Amino acid sequence: MDDDGRYRDSRSDFIRGAKDIAKVAKKQVGKKVGRSVDKMADEYTKRSYKRFEGDDDDDDDYGAVPSNDGGYYRNDSRANDDEGHSDSTEGHDEDDEIYEGEYQGIPRADSGKAGDMDGVAAAQAQQFRDLSAYESERRKDQEELAQQYETILQECGHGKFQWTLYFVLGLALMADGVEIFVVGFVLPSAEKDMCLSEPNKGMLGLIVYLGMMVGAFVWGGLADRIGRRQTLLISLSINSVFAFFSSFVQGYVSFLFCRLASGVGIGGSIPIVFSYYSEFLAQEKRGEHLSWLCMFWMIGGIYASAMAWAIIPHYGWSFQMGSAYQFHSWRVFVLVCAFPSVAAICALTTMPESPRFYLENGKHDEAWMILKQVHDTNMRAKGYPERVFTVTTIKTVKQMDELVNLGDGAAWHEKWRTKLSSLFHQVWSNFLSIFSPEYRRTTYMMMAVWFSMSFSYYGLTVWFPDMIKYLQKQEYASRTKVFVKEKVDHVTFNFTLENQVHRQGEYFNDKFMNLKMRSMVFEDSLFEECYFEDITSSNTFFKNCTFIATLFYNTDLFKYRLVNCKLINSTFLHNKEGCLLSDVSDENNAYMVYFVSFLGTLAVLPGNIVSALLMDKIGRLRMLAGSSVISCISCFFLSFGNSESAMIALLCLFGGISIASWNALDVLTVELYPSDKRTTAFGFLNALCKLAAVLGISIFTSFVGITKAVPILFASGALAMGSFLALKLPETRGQVLQ
Repeated sequence: MDDDGRYRDSRSDFIRGAKDIAKVAKKQVGKKVGRSVDKMADEYTKRSYKRFEGDDDDDDDYGAVPSNDGGYYRNDSRANDDEGHSDSTEGHDEDDEIYEGEYQGIPRADSGKAGDMDGVAAAQAQQFRDLSAYESERRKDQEELAQQYETILQECGHGKFQWTLYFVLGLALMADGVEIFVVGFVLPSAEKDMCLSEPNKGMLGLIVYLGMMVGAFVWGGLADRIGRRQTLLISLSINSVFAFFSSFVQGYVSFLFCRLASGVGIGGSIPIVFSYYSEFLAQEKRGEHLSWLCMFWMIGGIYASAMAWAIIPHYGWSFQMGSAYQFHSWRVFVLVCAFPSVAAICALTTMPESPRFYLENGKHDEAWMILKQVHDTNMRAKGYPERVFTVTTIKTVKQMDELVNLGDGAAWHEKWRTKLSSLFHQVWSNFLSIFSPEYRRTTYMMMAVWFSMSFSYYGLTVWFPDMIKYLQKQEYASRTKVFVKEKVDHVTFNFTLENQVHRQGEYFNDKFMNLKMRSMVFEDSLFEECYFEDITSSNTFFKNCTFIATLFYNTDLFKYRLVNCKLINSTFLHNKEGCLLSDVSDENNAYMVYFVSFLGTLAVLPGNIVSALLMDKIGRLRMLAGSSVISCISCFFLSFGNSESAMIALLCLFGGISIASWNALDVLTVELYPSDKRTTAFGFLNALCKLAAVLGISIFTSFVGITKAVPILFASGALAMGSFLALKLPETRGQVLQ
């Protein structure tokens, strides 16, 4: 019944509205006839007087004034006053009086203010039209700027300026490569100082990726709003400061926080560096030189491996202030790893901002000066100092939104709060724009490619060293010596005991002094009137043993190393402070870790060279898909990795092949998005890359020592999917930078 009532009311309203339309139509006919007569009279009068007016008045009549884009537009404000009546103004006379019974739209059954609603709707429609017109004009400006900017870069040439910037930005990329390796190299030593459990070590290994994930997203978004150079300086400064602090802090929580903040800082390096450098490169040089830039990530890994090899095993490089503060050699290594970031900051202060960023933000003069600097620097270096920069004006993109200015009367904190709020909304709006209909398909495809590549690459590159460690442990365990029912009386042990198992032994009046016990296990043994002094142990346990009248002096044989043991008249004096270490951690093993990382990083050099030379010849998509397919095939050789040397060889093979796909993906990401969205999109995709890395590392390492089939299937499947999706992306070779 309620529905029927509503229907009758709506029908009545409709009929009433139709009658109103008929009444208003009659009145409007009369009004328009009168207006037409008046208008014709006015036009005749104006033309008569115009005959006696000078040229200035003629110009006013045509109203031609230059527009912002160099064209002209006609000033029709007078005609608009007379002729530009819209439907919303019909029904009003010159005094803006509303006639009784005037039609204001068909009233809704649930509203008595239809006229007000029409006004709001008209305002919203006009605002939408204005925004659409603004976007259309801005897009047109960007297209014109892209073409002109490419022409200007051709005139500036490629020379000394680009190579100087290459090395400066290379230091920033090198700092990113170093950051990946730092925690992995210091963990064996840091666990002794901080008493790290297995979960704590795992969190410390993943925290860097989490920090870089946050940093890539934040700094990438900011670089499109406040500038590439300024954002990169801020992010590198944060990385340097917290990397410096992390070498001195003592506690696990504080060290974890410093490495997290350091990762957040360095997270902006990759998305900003590639976008920044690409905006100084002409179309025919872009793919090749962005690929050469990728070599600095490899140099960062080599630098970290070499410094770890040279510093960490030297335990003499340390000092101690009481028992509360210790500064060991691994902390020196952490400090040295901050040098590339500091060097990048110092060098970056001498370089200018990206002129493309300035032009996108309406700063014509600043951009022109930088491009002139690029031109003059290259021409002087090539021996043509007399050549003049011929560009006089450059297209700039129409601007609309700016930070709000509250005036001088507002408090400083209110100004900062408003500015930060406005900046946040601009960054967030820019991020959402990469999911607009124009870029949605590209973004989703790139997300899938980045995720699949990162999941397989990082998962395998961490799985390889873990498998090598597992094989080392197996080989070490195969050399374990077992002693059963031995009887030892009045013997002094003052040499290292390692990798032995003693079962059902009897030890009477024996002395264990000034020695190290590594991977020693005593089971069901008897120790009577024995003496243990100055013992350092690792992975050593006494199980189901009996100690009678035995003294432990200055040892680290804590009671948790005595599993189900009986202590009769036995005493512990001056126990050493330390941690229970379950892994075999000697110098040879440490050297092996550094050596494997060094080889794995160096192996990407051939792939870097090949990708740089072929990037502009075969195209980005062929490089990306081809490298991914070959990497996918190489994954099946992992089943033959049954020895340590075989796993190292496979690690080098996989790294050397897959680096080409990473270089192609970096170039493709830069060229698929316009300048005002480039670092935002790159930062988001790089953040997704780090998330995939965390998932890949967690999943792949869980199968170490269990099976190889699952990591092989996961890695090959992800790479196959990535290569297939890559072919669906648009090719950007030979195109101007959007």
